[in-house]
Amino acid sequence: MRLPPTWVRRVVLAPLVIVAALVMLALAPIWLLVALALTSLVPGRFRLPRVLWLVTVYLLWDAALVVVLFVLWIASGFGWSLHSPGFQSAHYRVGARALRVLFWVFGGVLRLEIVTTADEGDSFERMLAPGVPLVLASRHGGPGDSFILIHTLLNTAHREPRIVLKDTLQWDPAIDVLLSRIPASFITPTGFGKKAAGGGSRVEESIAALAEGLDSDDALVIFPEGGQVSARRRQSRIDRFRRVGREDLAERAEGLRHVMPPQPGGVHAALATAAGADMVFVGHTGLDQLITIGDIWRELPMDKRITMRVWRVPAAEIPEDRDAQADWLFAWFERIDAWIDAERVRGATSGG
Repeated sequence: MRLPPTWVRRVVLAPLVIVAALVMLALAPIWLLVALALTSLVPGRFRLPRVLWLVTVYLLWDAALVVVLFVLWIASGFGWSLHSPGFQSAHYRVGARALRVLFWVFGGVLRLEIVTTADEGDSFERMLAPGVPLVLASRHGGPGDSFILIHTLLNTAHREPRIVLKDTLQWDPAIDVLLSRIPASFITPTGFGKKAAGGGSRVEESIAALAEGLDSDDALVIFPEGGQVSARRRQSRIDRFRRVGREDLAERAEGLRHVMPPQPGGVHAALATAAGADMVFVGHTGLDQLITIGDIWRELPMDKRITMRVWRVPAAEIPEDRDAQADWLFAWFERIDAWIDAERVRGATSGG
């Protein structure tokens, strides 16, 4: 569905989410009683009440965030100093607090556990600690992966993320407004390499612009896969590699099991602009088999352990040549793919 203009999203969608939240809250006693009455007819552990409660919480969270952002807009002189350093810092703090609250509620209701790991002898926190600008290339697996990563960067690593994400997330009023006020780029992830057709070059230019001026506590977050894993998407990516003459990448892409073949153009644009930035690769597993609404419904309450692993590459070790960098990126996603495989085997063996 085509995204409506900005004024429609601000004047119509933002107030609408507030109204929807208030309606859900007002009707909470009724729907809770109905949901509890129907619990015996719906298989699972209080599945229906949990879903309705989480929908209500998310709407209230979204509405509250919209109200806070509106107050900040007024405080900035009705938008006059909205993009000043002080107000950008304020928006990062608001985002950090909002995600902390959201994960506290959702983690408790869904019984989610997030475990972070790094190389032996190192720590997850040190890998992401401020001091050097970072470009983070994360795998795209399962619902909520972007929220988990940004929550971790803001509240654990104390970084200020610059986020590259799909334009479809602009349908969410709070996300749309918040990320329009901090460095972020909503893109349509199409195209490959430098070809203008399909939007590939436009995406790379947008990412390059976002990477300008990264400082010691910034982290540019990019998802090179461009979307969740599916057989159709994987084959489309493989065909695209072959069309641009990268038969070698097409063959390697056919060997990936858990991740999509990465698109190297965006990573190259970010690294070429953010000179001196270290690269961090982020792998995570635990929710990646939950693709459809049906998958999520069957797993409620999830009782899932989400494992997040990071690897850091110093700037001096990153290839500069475009083709060499594409091969290097593929090698890293092959490593992430193998790590996910090992984690699944470990989880099946331990009964997790």
